[in-house]
Amino acid sequence: MKALRALLAAIVDYAGLFPPAALDMPAAVRNYAEYRTSDDAWMLGRFVVPVSRLDEFRAAHEHLGDSSQPPWHLSALLGQDVRDDLRAISAFNERAHGHVLIDTIEGRLSTETAMREARALAGAELAIFAELPPQPDSATLIGAAARAGVHVKLRTGGVTRAAFPSAGQVVRFMRACIDRGVPFKCTAGLHHPLTGEYRLTYQPTSDVGPMFGFLNVFLTAAAMMDGASDDDAMQMLDERRVAALSSTDDALRWEDTRLDAETVERLRDDFAVAFGSCSFTEPLEGLRELALLSPA
Repeated sequence: MKALRALLAAIVDYAGLFPPAALDMPAAVRNYAEYRTSDDAWMLGRFVVPVSRLDEFRAAHEHLGDSSQPPWHLSALLGQDVRDDLRAISAFNERAHGHVLIDTIEGRLSTETAMREARALAGAELAIFAELPPQPDSATLIGAAARAGVHVKLRTGGVTRAAFPSAGQVVRFMRACIDRGVPFKCTAGLHHPLTGEYRLTYQPTSDVGPMFGFLNVFLTAAAMMDGASDDDAMQMLDERRVAALSSTDDALRWEDTRLDAETVERLRDDFAVAFGSCSFTEPLEGLRELALLSPA
């Protein structure tokens, strides 16, 4: 299925170190190594790691003895001291000798000054994602990101109900990105293909709440890029019916909205980059339950 593969290729940045999975470093590194050699590796993006834990990552990676494999690509999360973190990233890349490469950084850069400083310090080699709040003023910050030459990141969930933005907030965020030509990624809360009510953590006593589906988010983004109105976009984002979605080799259809493979490829190349998830297997299992992927 060309269109579906175009939508999902390298879409999941693996964030197993973060809640609700919150794995230790050796377990997360082992998981990522296993996923890289699986039949589903085509959906796997970067390994997400805080800069503060790079030494820990290096030790776990070296323990694997994975240096003969294709290089790992990492997205590093900045802390409070951006200048020191970028020095640590540069030193890490030099020492890794091409076996591992940090080529993306993410951080809470909430002012234009912070974005510009990070861009100047990072140079042209690193893609930068500034995490922004989904509040009404996000359009202003997305404009600042466009001027600073950085991408943006939207937090689409968490382990509490309060961590989830509304459909309207997500649509406004994506509209501002489209209008200003700024690529974005999402993080948290996108474990399932379709929007619905799900457990917020893996604990048996976890609260249940509404979570966006990653197919909803990315197909809504594609439809908006292709001319869908904000009202139609909010309906797509909230859609929970499996019957609303169908897939052929050359297109994906959401009710009356048809998205061909070329549109989806343009979405992923220029606009909606990836989503971070603490689980790689859960999104796959969800797609298989919908018969969109072959059984494992």
